[in-house]
Amino acid sequence: MADETGSLNHFDAGGGAVMVDVGDKTVTAREAVAEGTIRCSRETLALIAGGGARGGAKNVSKKGDVLGVARIAGIMAVKKTADLIPLCHVLPIDFCGVDFTVDPDKSAVKAVCSVRLRGKTGAEMEALTGVTVALLTIYDMCKAVDRSMTMEAIHLVEKSGGKSGHFVRENTAPPA
Repeated sequence: MADETGSLNHFDAGGGAVMVDVGDKTVTAREAVAEGTIRCSRETLALIAGGGARGGAKNVSKKGDVLGVARIAGIMAVKKTADLIPLCHVLPIDFCGVDFTVDPDKSAVKAVCSVRLRGKTGAEMEALTGVTVALLTIYDMCKAVDRSMTMEAIHLVEKSGGKSGHFVRENTAPPA
């Protein structure tokens, strides 16, 4: 992100990496929504949509409800974003939700992560981290039956609050 001068704000005048000083910023309500998609085989999608198949040798039943576990992983990742992204601030998360839409026509699962807080800096990195880890968890739980899965189109959909105001991505469709 650029500051008022058009410079990247995570670097000092000498080019060194710095955490942005938010000490003088006002605490405001902030929200961010990110989404991404994982594509898989139709057989894998059926296992995911079924809550994890029960029985049989070639399934993900030993790990149970794939989307339920992925939801918890995404929420946990939101809470740990500052531990993963070096220059992120630790934020007081008020709400985090991770939801999934199974799309049989595209043989895909779309994940959406929403984050709300009252703080001095935005929740974009938290929402992006949450959706990414949710998708990675789906991959991890299903890789025994489908290593060809692809994660794609991870992006910020919307953010509000703070000095930069409200942002809504105009095109949320994944690239062709």
